[in-house]
Amino acid sequence: MPNFELRVNGGSQRVTADPEMPLLWVLRDRLHLLGTKYGCGVGVCGACTVHVSGRAVRACIVTVAEAAGREVTTIEGLRDKGSDRVKQAWLDERVAQCGYCQPGMIMAAAALLAEKPNPSDAEVDAAITNVCRCGTYTRVRAAIARASAR
Repeated sequence: MPNFELRVNGGSQRVTADPEMPLLWVLRDRLHLLGTKYGCGVGVCGACTVHVSGRAVRACIVTVAEAAGREVTTIEGLRDKGSDRVKQAWLDERVAQCGYCQPGMIMAAAALLAEKPNPSDAEVDAAITNVCRCGTYTRVRAAIARASAR
């Protein structure tokens, strides 16, 4: 099996894996970064959302070969100024219920706000396609609005 150099959360990691292995499993099983969650495995639910080169992607459908050499940020590495306001807004709005989907939601919201600091409701709807079984969507929208106002 080939070796891949991954830039994860500001550091460099070398992993041996099948080139088609989903990035999700490399992050969780090889690098022990457990904040990125498995949800559906087909890129629909968004529980596995991470940033690759600054863009929100579903780690279950991105291969390790596709991520190699690119900057990967997981919820554990989300530490820029903008993400701090997102995390605080999540707490202020009490978004999480069970919390399982929240790392992916926060990653999607942080990517949106990095690209569009004051998104419209339509832009939020287009960018935040993550699924929350608890139905916290109104609180997610309120948290994004709160974070964009800071």
